[in-house]
Amino acid sequence: MNNQTSILNVNLAERSYPIYIGTDLLGDSAVYRPHIHGQQVLIVSNTTVAPLYLETVQAALREFRVESVILPDGEQYKTLAVWQGIIDALLENRFDRRCTVIGLGGGVVGDMAGFAAACYQRGVYFIQVPTTLLAQVDSSVGGKTGVNHPLGKNMIGAFYQPQCVIADIQTLATLDKRQLSAGLAEVIKYGLIGDPEFFVWLEQNMDSLMARDQALLSYAIERSCSDKAGVVAADEREAGNRALLNLGHTFGHAIETGMGYGEWLHGEAVGAGICMAADFSRRLGWLTASDQARITALIARAGLPTHPPESIDADRFMQLMSVDKKVLAQKIRLVLMNQLGSSVVTDDFDSELLKVTLNGYGPE
Repeated sequence: MNNQTSILNVNLAERSYPIYIGTDLLGDSAVYRPHIHGQQVLIVSNTTVAPLYLETVQAALREFRVESVILPDGEQYKTLAVWQGIIDALLENRFDRRCTVIGLGGGVVGDMAGFAAACYQRGVYFIQVPTTLLAQVDSSVGGKTGVNHPLGKNMIGAFYQPQCVIADIQTLATLDKRQLSAGLAEVIKYGLIGDPEFFVWLEQNMDSLMARDQALLSYAIERSCSDKAGVVAADEREAGNRALLNLGHTFGHAIETGMGYGEWLHGEAVGAGICMAADFSRRLGWLTASDQARITALIARAGLPTHPPESIDADRFMQLMSVDKKVLAQKIRLVLMNQLGSSVVTDDFDSELLKVTLNGYGPE
């Protein structure tokens, strides 16, 4: 670990763990060693990431017995059937309950590897090694793991915290432009739910982030992880304010499910979902038109869609949104903005007004 490595902590009593953010971390055995408690390690990766980074991680873990599972790449493969392949590998290699599962990849890999670790022998050790911006700033932190169901995204899963998160920002150099933009949707989200100064910083630096300025990306990752760690520490299982982390996600998950998993990247759907939340918040009188315009402009500068797909109308949206983890007593709950940099979770809104937003922003 070099002097440039930042270490943040997610404070969850006996389940607390560090997040390492820096360069040259993937191949640094000293980062992994304190968090591996047995001799058996299963690395879960996918067909895109494994050719790039699997050998580097394997070399760092030479002192352990290392096996690997390579999953197909894409949200459409985040299923119980594909997930079972991880369990099969653990059983076939006779891994015991002191083994460690490492998720090496983006959000899909991390979610599936973590869910396998949560379920195998009722829970084994788990390390997140996120290689996409979205995974580094969001899905690798906080312990949400799981798979999708044809009727709803992430409806099967578990809260299961890792031993640590190792975010090597050099992996972002191999991300394609769509994946970089997808991660920036989650970064922008942190500014909108409770960090208005960060939102202003993003307005000032978005062009440089899109150009992959390493120092600025490192700062954005660290600030995002710090914001998320604070929320998770206060509300690990989403009984209250952790739901704010779902800004744009109820709309976004509906887009992903309605279009078919993999058609829109998760971050693309969240980007459009944030714009939809801003539009509806403004219609409710909670957000000014100028603030809505700033949000939409920043999402657009990040290379993200600002409107929902035309193929999903309001009635279909309502149907898809009714299968959401935030639904309580058959009432849809949304994360909306009551001012720039401040969000609330509410089920108290005019459904007819919502339908204007769901139809892609109709007449005033």
